[in-house]
Amino acid sequence: MKRSLSMLLTLAVIAIATHLVLGKSKADAAFEKLKSLAGEWQNSSSDAKSVKVSYQVVSGGSALMESLTPADEPPMITMYHLDGDRLLMTHYCSVGNQPRMKAQLPAGEIKKLNFTMVDATNMAKSSDMHMHSLEFTFQDDDHITQVWSLRQEGKDTPMTFNLERKK
Repeated sequence: MKRSLSMLLTLAVIAIATHLVLGKSKADAAFEKLKSLAGEWQNSSSDAKSVKVSYQVVSGGSALMESLTPADEPPMITMYHLDGDRLLMTHYCSVGNQPRMKAQLPAGEIKKLNFTMVDATNMAKSSDMHMHSLEFTFQDDDHITQVWSLRQEGKDTPMTFNLERKK
């Protein structure tokens, strides 16, 4: 009887632990991957236009704040956060609008995250200049690539930042 009770208790613990591990959504895993970027970043290639990027986990861990400062331009802030099983971001752009984007969540290990526009505030019409998408590629813990897509009059212009973590 004790053996059966012990076996039943062990199986219950395993089931609960499995549920907790597998119960995390893809959005949770993607958000944790983004939060692992906390710290200071810089260009990894000397021929690229200078850019400084910092990531800070804020609001009790419920948001990630990115500050992206291109050379000779004001910093821009992007806030990443969960909304249920969605991973969203809002980019506070120096052109004066605020595109909001949603991540397409990959199955398995997160090596890339693609954000595409959902909507925006402070845009008179959809053809106004705005950031329309963002792709993150995670090479390793200290190297990432961001490809921002600037849309104007229906035409996309990519801007690529190869970044390395400052040590």
